[in-house]
Amino acid sequence: MTTTATSGAGLRSGPPALPPRHWLRTGWVMTASGWSANQFSALLGAYHSGPGLTEATTTALFGVYVLGLIPGLFLGGPLADRRGRRPVVFSALAVSALATALLMAGATVTGLLWPGRFLTGIGAGALLGAGSAWIKELSSPPYDTVSAAGAAARRSGLFLSAGFATGGPAAALIAQWAPAPLITAYLPHLVLSAAAALAAARTPETARAGGPLAATATATAAGCGAGAMQAGSATAGPRTGGRAAVVGTTGGRVAVGTTAGPATAAAPTGGHVPAAATGNASETVAPAPGTAFRRLVAPVAPWVFVAPSIALATLPGLVDAGLTGWQTVYAGLVTAVTPGTGLLVAPLARRLAARHRVATAVAGLAAVILGLLLAAFAVAGIRPDVALLAAAVLGAGYGLCVAYGLTEVAALAPPGRLAGLTARFWALCYLGFCTPYAITLLTGWFSPATILLAAVVPAAATLTLIARRGTRRTG
Repeated sequence: MTTTATSGAGLRSGPPALPPRHWLRTGWVMTASGWSANQFSALLGAYHSGPGLTEATTTALFGVYVLGLIPGLFLGGPLADRRGRRPVVFSALAVSALATALLMAGATVTGLLWPGRFLTGIGAGALLGAGSAWIKELSSPPYDTVSAAGAAARRSGLFLSAGFATGGPAAALIAQWAPAPLITAYLPHLVLSAAAALAAARTPETARAGGPLAATATATAAGCGAGAMQAGSATAGPRTGGRAAVVGTTGGRVAVGTTAGPATAAAPTGGHVPAAATGNASETVAPAPGTAFRRLVAPVAPWVFVAPSIALATLPGLVDAGLTGWQTVYAGLVTAVTPGTGLLVAPLARRLAARHRVATAVAGLAAVILGLLLAAFAVAGIRPDVALLAAAVLGAGYGLCVAYGLTEVAALAPPGRLAGLTARFWALCYLGFCTPYAITLLTGWFSPATILLAAVVPAAATLTLIARRGTRRTG
């Protein structure tokens, strides 16, 4: 008996086992969503030279994606909050695979491209809303007790950007050299969707009524174990010379507008904790989540995809006149560089967020402005090299803006409404995908370079608005 007890003690004294990384398995559904969105973008030139579709038609097909994505977000997100993440995610993966099959059939029956793109949006929208919420919850207690602060939003953005960054170039390279390019270019997405479904099959449901999440939602949202979004994430509160960024009784920073109940423990100074966690309602002046969302998130959201949509759908066709035979490869390179840069700026987003709450958004909008200026110069001089640089800068703007938005949403969402608020954010983001079609329509009156220069004005206005609101909220 003594030997047995000693052996058991020896086993107990070993290093603790790491918790299962459920978020890693679920992350691949976000990659599948990004891949499905971007694989078509790299093939716009191939549809011009193959089936002979006009530029106006391909641009409209690019935008039809948004018409499907908006209902996908608004239906999928709230449905995931009510019914659970798993059924919505797996249904969306099936719709996404069906959409890709229709796009493959569209190589011979071009009319099928329209429902294919529409269903691509439906599937991607539902995956974005439910998948982002699922990853956030799986990166928080009780499913994950070791991840660094802000990991949840970074993971969602990184997995999504990985899909954006790889789907386009993969489709472009296949289309350049493989037989039946407008069919074979879509095969990798079917494989990825199946792999993502298999990987997520063993992931626990986090939103089931009465399940673990329901029992801990208030504590988790109120900063339990340091919270999902603290200093170093894209929404960490600003440094204000040691003063609280909003108000509160803890000396730490206070998240704007979270309506969770009182926290079981105070977060450390510098943490991003809900206003209600201060324990003194009379000292809480933060607005409701909807108000904070409209003031600080909604103005930035459309620029998340204004930037990459211009880089992916507008620039290549305007600067590739001298790249005969290599237009598809060039478009694929742009689709890799744009979201790839968005991945690379993630560490910068964390450092900026540690300085000021809205610093990441301001930097992202500044990058969008610089990218638009470079894009206008590239188009005016038909410079594919400058256009590639512009795509990289626009990609940086995308990465910074999406990091800011996702972490703000995670901090603002009340318990049980994370997927719904995330869906609202993505819906506003994807309005930016209509930008290439608007540019095409306006080219009847203005040159593309002039239109790109004009877009700097609303971008600068948004930057000024967010900077002023951020200052007023923390002064």
